[in-house]
Amino acid sequence: MIEYRTLRVALLGAGSVGSQVAAQLLGRADELASRAGAGIELAGIAVRDVDAPRDADLPRELFTADPEELILSSDIVVELIGGIEPARTLILKALGSGADVVTANKALLAAHGPELFAAAEQVGAQLHYEAAVAGAIPIIRPLRESLAGDRVQRILGIVNGTTNYILDEMHTKGLGLEEALAVATDLGYAEADPTADIEGHDAAAKAAILAGLAFHTTVPLESVHCEGITGVTAAQIESAKQAGYVVKLLAICEQLESGVSARVHPALVPATHPLASVHGANNAVFVQAEAAGDLMFYGAGAGGIQTASAVLGDIVSVARRHVAGGPGVAESTASAVGIAPFGSIQTRYQISLEVDDRPGVLAAVAGVFSEQGVSVETVLQSSAASAATLVIVTHLAPESALAGTVEALRSNDVVRDVASVLRVEGL
Repeated sequence: MIEYRTLRVALLGAGSVGSQVAAQLLGRADELASRAGAGIELAGIAVRDVDAPRDADLPRELFTADPEELILSSDIVVELIGGIEPARTLILKALGSGADVVTANKALLAAHGPELFAAAEQVGAQLHYEAAVAGAIPIIRPLRESLAGDRVQRILGIVNGTTNYILDEMHTKGLGLEEALAVATDLGYAEADPTADIEGHDAAAKAAILAGLAFHTTVPLESVHCEGITGVTAAQIESAKQAGYVVKLLAICEQLESGVSARVHPALVPATHPLASVHGANNAVFVQAEAAGDLMFYGAGAGGIQTASAVLGDIVSVARRHVAGGPGVAESTASAVGIAPFGSIQTRYQISLEVDDRPGVLAAVAGVFSEQGVSVETVLQSSAASAATLVIVTHLAPESALAGTVEALRSNDVVRDVASVLRVEGL
């Protein structure tokens, strides 16, 4: 057997994930080489500050402030810088040089994925990104390869560990949002600026990637409907618990008659659904496919060593292709399916109303639902003094009709306040 040459790996970035990737490449070189069929050498680590403290004890001579020179002398480039620039420019340079690329950069892929995939295809290079969604959980490769011959119908995903930890603390310990966020920050689950997490932007980027893979099309990030958890209250969490639900921030991708839909928002999930049992900072992706049925992928959605596992898996896969020869596999994005308008999605609402406690109120409220063409599934009523609380769960209806119902209720004379509106998913 002819021994294949050693493959040089350039690492861009040495944060919590990058440091762990470097340590694993150095400490497990022989093991990884046996799996890849070729030696894998860490050629260097490009960083902004070569003297900054690192999460792992790495040889000083590996560090460089010149990423371009390192890229041009490598076979595989691993981008773990994050953000759009300079990551985009460096990845394009790597692909243009013929190097394969491994990245965990969900924001970049969501914003510039088609450009990067086209650049890779043009030169026959590979672009792998298992770590871009759900950390250590293998979900990209199953969608990209294992389910490529099936028809994925729907994806429900908990893909942001920070928000899942916050909502779980609110559910299990009765904390308010700000108190739970403070705990998450102290434990390192939340960044100093948690906006991208709690406003849903991080999950939206991942939803765009998942929807594009599942439905073999391009899903622009700006087409992903995005709502965060900042409006979720302790009262909503407690009400959900009493009704047999758990509040989760979901990334939902589905194929409708009107096109592909990707959205992120808080939702009520039945306590019996597998996603309801996802606790702490863990992630899970629930896939519904025509032939395969229901599939659940669960595990650590973040963390240096956990995410490094997915990056190393991609490095080994890329190295194996080098040994086998031939061009990289192009993305399956030939579908001409368009993007569905958000108002056309089918969902359920749970609406909590404060109303006058007098005869005729329930009939008036029911009339609003009827006028909007929305069917009511259940109504629970509780009374205190001269007011009553109605908790109404609807049947499936278009988002546009449900939103119109809420607006009509707000302007109705018998309704004192629309106290809470949450979508219900997973039924």
